[in-house]
Amino acid sequence: MNVEIIVPALGESVSEATVAKWYKKAGDVVKLDELLLELETEKVTLEVSAVAEGILDTILKQEGDVVSIGQVLGSIKPGIATQNTEVNQKASSTPVLGIETRVPTIQEKKVDSVSAMPPSVQKLVKENNLNPATIAGTGKDGRINKGDVLNVLATTTVRAPEIETVIPGDKPVEKVRMSRLRKTIAQRLKDSQNTAAILTTFNEIDMLNVINLRKKHREEFEKKHGVKLGFMSFFVKAVVNALKEIPAVNAEIDGDDIIYKRYYDIGVAVGTDQGLVVPVLRNADKMSFSTVEKEIGHLAAKARDGKLAMVDLTGGTFSITNGGVYGSLLSTPIINPPQSGIIGLHNTQERPVVIDGKIEIRPMMYIALSYDHRIIDGKDAVTFLVKVKNAIENPERLLFDL
Repeated sequence: MNVEIIVPALGESVSEATVAKWYKKAGDVVKLDELLLELETEKVTLEVSAVAEGILDTILKQEGDVVSIGQVLGSIKPGIATQNTEVNQKASSTPVLGIETRVPTIQEKKVDSVSAMPPSVQKLVKENNLNPATIAGTGKDGRINKGDVLNVLATTTVRAPEIETVIPGDKPVEKVRMSRLRKTIAQRLKDSQNTAAILTTFNEIDMLNVINLRKKHREEFEKKHGVKLGFMSFFVKAVVNALKEIPAVNAEIDGDDIIYKRYYDIGVAVGTDQGLVVPVLRNADKMSFSTVEKEIGHLAAKARDGKLAMVDLTGGTFSITNGGVYGSLLSTPIINPPQSGIIGLHNTQERPVVIDGKIEIRPMMYIALSYDHRIIDGKDAVTFLVKVKNAIENPERLLFDL
C-alpha cells in the first residue's frame, strides 16, 4: 500500500502554501528522510522529506500549485528502493555482450551530486548560473557545500541571467512570478497602512560615546564571548528599557481592548534575497549584550539560508529595522502588525552640531519611530524616542540598568 505525502502543519495562522520545487520526479528512488520538495508559505520555506523508503510513485501537486494543510502531494511505493538498487548494482557489475561498459567520469559524478546538495546551495548555484561540474566539492564524498559555491563566486565573474521576455520595440524586460513571501510582505504592509493610524516621529543621536565604548572593549569582548560587539545590542537594550517605561508602545489593539504585554520579544528586520523577514529575539530583556549579538547572528544566518522556522518569526511585540546598513539617511518604517510600533535606525554620518555653545563635528544618526496613533499618543512616542536617544548617548546607563 502506498504511503501518502501530506502537507504538514504550516505554522501559526498559516493555512496555505505553494509548491516551490520538487527535488524528485515520479519513478525516482527515495530514502527515508530524504528531501522531496519545498513548500513556500507566506513566512518561511518548509522542507518536506520522505516518510518511507521506496519509489516516488505519484506526484499530485505540481510546482506553483497552492495547497492546504492535510492535502496529498503524492505517494511513495514502499519497500522497493533496496530491491531496485540491488538489481541495478548487479546489472551494472555484469558485462553485457556487445555493449561497452565504462566507469562514469569525475565530471559525471559531480553532476549526479547536484541532487545531494542542500536546497540553499542548489538555489545559490542556480541563481548564479554556475555549472556544478566545475565546482570542487569539499564536503563528505566530494559533495558541494555553500562555502565551495561562495569561493567560486569570489574568484570568477558570473554571467548575468538572460532576459526571458522581450516586448515590442526591442525594450528588454524580465518577468518573474512574485513569490508567496513577496506577495505576503506586500499584502501585510498594505493592510498595516489601511488599518493603523500610522504616524512617524524623528530624533537624532550623537553616537560618539557608544562608538568610543565599543572601540575600547571590542577586542576583549570578542575574545571572551566569541562574537563581535555590534551596535544592535545597544539599541535592543535601549529599546527594551524604553518599552518598560512607555508600555503603550509594546501593546496591541484587540477589537475594543488594548493588550499590554509584560514581556519583550523584539523583532529584528533582516534583508534576504527573497525579501525582508523579521525574526524575533525572545525575552530580550533577559539577554546579555553577548547573547543578543549571538542570537542576532544566528537568526540572520538562518534567514539568509532560508532555514527560519515559524517559531522564529511569530509573536514579536516590537520591531527594529536598520536601513543604515544600506546607506539610508532617513525613512519612515511601516509597522509590522499586530505590533503598534517600529523603530528605524539609519546611517551614521559626521555632521556639525552645537555642543555647549560650540560647533563640533560629531557622528550623528537619525532615528524614526512609526507608531499606531490609535493606541500611542504623540507625547508617549516622543518620550520613547528621547529615552532611546539618552540611553545610546549615555551607554553606561545601559550597563548599570539605569
